Amino acid sequence: MARESKILILGASGHVGKYMVKASVSLGHPTNVYTRPITATTNSEKLELFKEFKSMGVEFFEGDLDEDDKLVSAIKQVDVVISTLGVPLHEKQTKIIDAIKKAGNIKRFFPSDFGNELDRITTLPPFQALLDTKKKIRRATEASGIPYTIVSASSYGVYFVDYLLHPNEQREEVIVYGNGEAKAVLNYEKDIAAYTIMAATDPRVCNRLIIYRPPGNIISQLELIASWEKKTGRTLKKIHIPEEEIVKLSESLPHPDNITPAILHSIFIKGDQMNFELEENDLEASKLYPDYEYTPIDRYLDICLVNPPKPKLASFV
Repeated sequence: MARESKILILGASGHVGKYMVKASVSLGHPTNVYTRPITATTNSEKLELFKEFKSMGVEFFEGDLDEDDKLVSAIKQVDVVISTLGVPLHEKQTKIIDAIKKAGNIKRFFPSDFGNELDRITTLPPFQALLDTKKKIRRATEASGIPYTIVSASSYGVYFVDYLLHPNEQREEVIVYGNGEAKAVLNYEKDIAAYTIMAATDPRVCNRLIIYRPPGNIISQLELIASWEKKTGRTLKKIHIPEEEIVKLSESLPHPDNITPAILHSIFIKGDQMNFELEENDLEASKLYPDYEYTPIDRYLDICLVNPPKPKLASFV
């Protein structure tokens, strides 16, 4: 595929989707978005985002995932389809797969995976149910005959730095989950998007899984807090929530509130993102694209000191 392959992004107004659109445009790809009718949108932030996309030359196709003719028509205009749809719509990606098969022209499909490497971990039931849905779409993608790439992007750095440290606020205390020593992988969403767009035209990752585990983004919660304390000159009171309490919350809270403790348990107590070694056959993004200068988590904290982003804390799965 040529560098200027046309790319269609679904879920473009979501947390990762907006980074994906901007990365696609900045890397020189004609970029399209498939979205629900804009006229039905009353969210002012979303409307401003779409206005920004249009100023960048992004073309919009409006329709619902259930409107097969519209979806197929949009897919026929491009070479690559990237889904960044959120949790409530994960299962509906079977409709995207069906539309891609009908269109018959797509050279690469990325389902909305982008989290933990779900084939190598087992988590608490509320989180496992979400991973099982993602796994169902992963298996459907692999069986479809469509050229694909699966992305395991670990954790969203912007999201979790805000969730854990609250850099927009002057808090005197911070919550630590478990002993705080488990290693996680916190990737800047801008880099997640850039790696994905580079992979979209890379034959080496066709019909493969690619894992985003740059060494500068591997960090424990205590290390993250210590780095922030050093940069801000403040000492934060650390309130530890033991593993047993997190497990109980995952069992006792009503759905969907029980999902959050289950995810925190997986990432920051069990350390699931670093609980498996990369094997010789594994593809890791920072090794595949060594010329790309990603943002290590320590440097991202420097950004937060000056201009902390304000992510929409809707979902981190």
